[in-house]
Amino acid sequence: MSSRQTRLTRAVMTAAALLALAGCTAPTPWVKPYEREHFADPIMSFNRDPISSTYLDHALETREGAHGGTGAVGGGCGCN
Repeated sequence: MSSRQTRLTRAVMTAAALLALAGCTAPTPWVKPYEREHFADPIMSFNRDPISSTYLDHALETREGAHGGTGAVGGGCGCN
């Protein structure tokens, strides 16, 4: 190989190595810590009326004596 091809190959390999190392950097969070409280708000739920559905889920779990799948805390006794 000529020296020109060697330099080109070396430049391409260096660029590939730099691109590979750039993928290893720590990601910058898109959501700031002080903005995360807005995403934890019950209003951000997929339900039409999330606050009402939380109360209805609790009543259903209490009446059925079972718990699970909805993320609510407590058992079937109704004493959350």
